[in-house]
Amino acid sequence: MADNNSLVGGEVILVQLIDKIIIVQILVTIFLCINSLLIITFFRKECFYTTARYILFAVTLLSDSLILFISNILVIVNHFGFTMQVWMCVIISVVVLLYMRVTPVTLTVMALERYVAICMPLRHAELCSTRSTMHCILIIHGLSSVPCIVILSFFFSSASFSLYEQYRPCSVEMFMLYRWQSHVRSAVLQFYFLIMVIIIVFSYVKIMKAAKAASGEDKKSSGKGLRTVILHGFQLLLCLIQLWTPFIETAVIQNNLMLFINVRYSNYILFNLTPRCLSPLIYGLRDETFFHALKNYVLCKSNI
Repeated sequence: MADNNSLVGGEVILVQLIDKIIIVQILVTIFLCINSLLIITFFRKECFYTTARYILFAVTLLSDSLILFISNILVIVNHFGFTMQVWMCVIISVVVLLYMRVTPVTLTVMALERYVAICMPLRHAELCSTRSTMHCILIIHGLSSVPCIVILSFFFSSASFSLYEQYRPCSVEMFMLYRWQSHVRSAVLQFYFLIMVIIIVFSYVKIMKAAKAASGEDKKSSGKGLRTVILHGFQLLLCLIQLWTPFIETAVIQNNLMLFINVRYSNYILFNLTPRCLSPLIYGLRDETFFHALKNYVLCKSNI
């Protein structure tokens, strides 16, 4: 009787797992199609790839699309219990760890760009030129690589050479050989997000002051910039909450496997997919110039 109950319980868990993986695949496919459409629209007009805020927007789109694609593959691979050699997982994880940070760092830079545009309009053309934006993108990738370098440096210094040839499920947790490494990773990431939150709040306060002092068209522009900064702050909040999910999952898995599965997939949808689907909302739909270009492209394709 006990064996039958455990068998039925295992079948229920398997069915629920399949349902969740199907939901994730549908959401990822939708988001990737939307992002692809926006990326194509970005490259169709010169005013987009020569303007700082649209270039930064494209960086978040490309970064989000890459992360969605790779993380989705890892979800499928781990779901079916496939393993890979550790050295191969290290290569994949370098990309994942880097571009997981690129989006929030870029969002912070985008908030600063709005601050410069509204509070320092006379210097905006100089500070946010195409050349300066390209340099900024390099700096963004440099800053985003620091947590990756820290995590992998501790792993390389602690792992034996034989470990790289072993077959294991590929996940970031694999690099946490000791508990203190996990604490160091959390400390570095939370320090990053503390700095980002300070910059977002600074930009919000300055733009809010400018909105109160402005009038007419300037007031409308300031108000729109203020709402954009608020949305960036919300995205960063979701990214910050994502840092706490490993601690929650570790506590849950010790008590209830089914609850752990529900929590893990809920975390993936809420704190991985959701922040990355907000970028199209912020610029793809709210920005009138980009929205009209997108609308014209869609109508043009539908008439073919």
